[in-house]
Amino acid sequence: MANNTVANILNAPELRKRLLFVLGALAVFRVAAAIPIPGINTEVLRQLFNAHQNGILGFMNIFSGGALGRFSILALGIMPYINASIIMGLVRGAHIFPALDRMHKEGESGRRKENQITRIFALFLAVLQGSMMTFAITRVTGAGNVSAVVNPSVMFFITTVLTLAAGTMFVMWLGEQITEKGVGNGISLIIFAGIVDRLPSACWELYQRVETGEMDFVVFLIIALAVAGITALVVWLETAQRQIPVQYAKRQMGNKTYGGQTSYLPLKIDQSGVIAVIFASSVISLPLTIATFNQEAEWAQKLINMMSHSSVWYMLLFSALIIFFCYFYNSMTINPSDLADNMKKWGGFIPGIRPGEPTKNYIEWVMNRLTFCGAIFVCLIAVLPDFFRSYFNVDFYFGGTALLIVVGVALDTVSQVQAHLLARNYEPLLKGSKRIKGRWFNVGQ
Repeated sequence: MANNTVANILNAPELRKRLLFVLGALAVFRVAAAIPIPGINTEVLRQLFNAHQNGILGFMNIFSGGALGRFSILALGIMPYINASIIMGLVRGAHIFPALDRMHKEGESGRRKENQITRIFALFLAVLQGSMMTFAITRVTGAGNVSAVVNPSVMFFITTVLTLAAGTMFVMWLGEQITEKGVGNGISLIIFAGIVDRLPSACWELYQRVETGEMDFVVFLIIALAVAGITALVVWLETAQRQIPVQYAKRQMGNKTYGGQTSYLPLKIDQSGVIAVIFASSVISLPLTIATFNQEAEWAQKLINMMSHSSVWYMLLFSALIIFFCYFYNSMTINPSDLADNMKKWGGFIPGIRPGEPTKNYIEWVMNRLTFCGAIFVCLIAVLPDFFRSYFNVDFYFGGTALLIVVGVALDTVSQVQAHLLARNYEPLLKGSKRIKGRWFNVGQ
């Protein structure tokens, strides 16, 4: 079956072109992520990241595909754009600015204006976060009190901030191009590429630890089985649905009868997918990253100790953010009132539930229960790496956030590829048919 799918992809020129564009864009991203900013002492940075590979810096380095560890031109990555999207969504959801509400209701033109405002806000955040990160790295020192910056001058500060901001804008543009001209969500695929790029080296390090006897082989088998089980759980979580039956009443129009069939309203258990995890990681990582670069400050030491990955406070805050963004995303993407109105308009109803307000309340009740269950599952999977590090001394993120993102993005991309293949299979039917008085007739060979 896999061979047939690959053959179908190769035989579809449009899909093949899109996939090649995605691969090319991701290759450009990986090359840019390897270009360091001039004036950085990479040996000092390597010492810093080796000392904190199990902390927030290690996670952010994996999340950025190693760009942060090199302090490359893409060190900020896509995080400013994600933060800007979060803030814009919160402002719109709180109805603070009526102009944004009107813009959101204008359809495609309104969404383009809203996206442009988000981009401008992302540029502002990139400059702000780049300034904070540049100032922080000038205070980092390694062995022998060697500074991480060769010449921490004003010109270095200005050029570095502008470079980091330009890198964020480039990644944002590249992600939008992948979404438009490729397959899948561009931003998610870029994060996916960064994580996957680090996994082979991390697996090799684990293998070396087993070879040298630093890790027992039984522990290695336990970890391998746990990773397989978590992967299966994530796949189930990302594909599980609650199907609400919808019955359509029969309608007589002339000599024809319409309706009478039963359909389903599919609601995913994890409707937000990887969005909630990415948002939560973005919010919690920024202050911790700044604190790690300023370890000599008293406030930074307190924050790092309180929010270490083995800390209960970190797990509670991370879980709370995931739950919040799961509910937030669902409230922004699914409107029970619209679903109930559309059902009533087309003569549909849920068996045992009256149309109108009762249908809206029932859908809302089901959504809240599904969102809560999905959010709890996501939280449990996201904090599992902390237990692996605590009990098995594993140096990188097995399962957890990285696995949620990798599996979620992979499943979404595969589903879009299948949708393209399905559309291609139906295309010859439409090309070989002719519509006459509302009906299709075959006029092909």
